[in-house]
Amino acid sequence: MKNFFKKHWLPCLILLVVTLVIAKEFFNTDKIKKAVTEVKAAPDYWVAPSLLLDKVLDDSQRHLIEYGQSLIANTSKFLGPGGSLGHTTNGMNCQNCHLDAGTRPWGNNYSAVAATYPKFRERSGTVESIPKRINDCFERSLNGQALPVEGREMKAIVAYMQWLGKGVPKGKKPNGAGITDVAYLDRAADSLKGRIVYNGKCQSCHGANGEGIANLPGAGYTNPPLWGKHSYNTGAGLYRLSRFAGYVKENMPYNLATHANPVLTDDEAWDIAAFVNSQPRPVANVLSDWPKVSAKPIDYPYGPYADGFSETQHKYGPFKPIVEKRKQLRANPAGNSVAGK
Repeated sequence: MKNFFKKHWLPCLILLVVTLVIAKEFFNTDKIKKAVTEVKAAPDYWVAPSLLLDKVLDDSQRHLIEYGQSLIANTSKFLGPGGSLGHTTNGMNCQNCHLDAGTRPWGNNYSAVAATYPKFRERSGTVESIPKRINDCFERSLNGQALPVEGREMKAIVAYMQWLGKGVPKGKKPNGAGITDVAYLDRAADSLKGRIVYNGKCQSCHGANGEGIANLPGAGYTNPPLWGKHSYNTGAGLYRLSRFAGYVKENMPYNLATHANPVLTDDEAWDIAAFVNSQPRPVANVLSDWPKVSAKPIDYPYGPYADGFSETQHKYGPFKPIVEKRKQLRANPAGNSVAGK
């Protein structure tokens, strides 16, 4: 053994030094602490997959998904007033409401679409497919016409949404999906207060008359119109105050507010929603919506209702009395009566 070390002392010394260096790095407490911190700091909410990093897709799948993404981001380019495929929408892009082409956490993203559809929806009283839900948006939020279900555009949008949600377990809604529920106020939402907040925090991006800021000709809006003939109609989800308030609370002003650090207070969010949704906009035919009267949302602004409250209170609140009345009606189903016809 002594002869071995005499002959090979230099390689043994090098091996010992390397071993010590590796051991030092392995047991480096600072690096271990940093690694643990990075793990703890990893997002606990849904993060969209990356097309660039997805090596599983074949060329045809990738092209279809990329086309779907483009349709969501640049809807007006294809289907707006000057669209290359048709003039069937109001000029807004889908991503004006579904931020970053439906990928932003808490930005009304598409993370839960593939996992939760098809599903029964009370609004239609039917089991809806993904294409049916997409066409709802085209007809309501884009105040336009439905896409052909078997057309390439619909297939591309569906493929994009399914790809976005590929890691979400069936039946699950990941953290960061949808629109946050903002706590009900103890008063009605106030459109006059909302106008003041709008003028101070929203007007610079959406215009004094809610007209938005147009992009390049035919490319829709960088900042969408919030009312007027080019905005969403009265059948859109954002026409419900709770949906609008939750959306702006998490995301507006754009690129300033975040889920962790909102800019608007709850009161401001509700009041802005009241102001914006009291302004003129296209009118939708909603007579077939919510066929089960008792299932209508608290803030659905069209009667009849099973709780006896007016359309005005159902639109602006206060909502807490309606909540309490509905609890009573559920506890005593025999007391249900359709009111407001």
